[in-house]
Amino acid sequence: MDGGTTARVSLLREPAMQALLAVTVLGFASYCLTLASLPTYAVVGGARETTAGVVTAVFLVVTIAAQAAVPALTARFGTGPVLAVGLVAMGLPSPFYALDDGLLWLSWLSAVRGIGFGIITVLGALLAAAVAPPERRGESIGLYGLAIALPNLVAVPAGVALVLAGHAAWLAWLAASPLLGLLFLPALMRASAPVAPSPGGGAAGRAVRASLAPSGVLLVVTLAGGGVVTFLPIERPDGVLATVALLLLGVTTALARWRVGVLADRLGTRVLLPAGLAVGAVGMALLGFGLDGGDGWLLAAAALFGICYGSVQNLTLLTAFARAGAGGATAASAMWNASFDAGTAMGALALGWVAGGLGLSWTYVLVAALLAASLPLAVAAARPVTPPP
Repeated sequence: MDGGTTARVSLLREPAMQALLAVTVLGFASYCLTLASLPTYAVVGGARETTAGVVTAVFLVVTIAAQAAVPALTARFGTGPVLAVGLVAMGLPSPFYALDDGLLWLSWLSAVRGIGFGIITVLGALLAAAVAPPERRGESIGLYGLAIALPNLVAVPAGVALVLAGHAAWLAWLAASPLLGLLFLPALMRASAPVAPSPGGGAAGRAVRASLAPSGVLLVVTLAGGGVVTFLPIERPDGVLATVALLLLGVTTALARWRVGVLADRLGTRVLLPAGLAVGAVGMALLGFGLDGGDGWLLAAAALFGICYGSVQNLTLLTAFARAGAGGATAASAMWNASFDAGTAMGALALGWVAGGLGLSWTYVLVAALLAASLPLAVAAARPVTPPP
């Protein structure tokens, strides 16, 4: 017991891990501040509720396109310079959100930031796997996930609260935080092990195919998450309940994404991944019914879904890397991140259209059924395979 505790603490003391966590927190703070608040900001500015998710969808569509280009860019220019460009592209446009709340203006700025976010996500996940030995990869990815989840814990509800309180300018300036990540980039590049470039041609294709199953599970879960963070604040615009629910979602996401990594190193993913998805199905169903019921049910449902949201993110990334092998890590990271963002974009955009006809409560119940129907895919994704050479 003592040896395991010492090992976990010592990983946090590694300079490469410390620098990676700092860059990750600052990069994802910008994403989390704007994820749920920009659609609300657009509605406050006069956009229809059913189109509010367009801002998030534009951001994530560009993110996915950028993610596909990251392996080639890093092979040509190196990890450090490409990551620096990503931090600048994510942070520099953010203060300009304060100039206008029109849907078109918000979408243009979000498109530029999407380029930066695509770079940050792929390289962050890749470096998380590179800064620790293979037998501690789950723990390392868990710490990386915690660095993502902590901004989610604070910044998502804070961003919504700032917009609902009329302080959008504060939101815009705080979202420039990735620029501070540039200060930690030299230390990260000095302390981390060199990242092998992703293979091209057929080898890259095999790595992508190997990571399809876990990435598919992730897509379904992030679709649900995108629908929650986008439309819950709009459905409950008084700000209090939505903020508390998003706070609970962030707490359980952070704890689950952190601790499940250590469990995965010990137990593997065969049971943990399907179990996490099942918890998410229950949480989404309760969330749908909770919108028309008591506030306590709504808060409990948000906490349950957060357990799924955090654990599935960690477990699917760990499984994708294991399936793709060391040589396919960059391609697997790009595939995993594209699935994450595609699911979030679909949740923000498509679920708005569905909710326009069914209502948000029944839309969440429908998503719960989709999560339950994906359990066989989770079982298949967690099954051990021989990684491609």
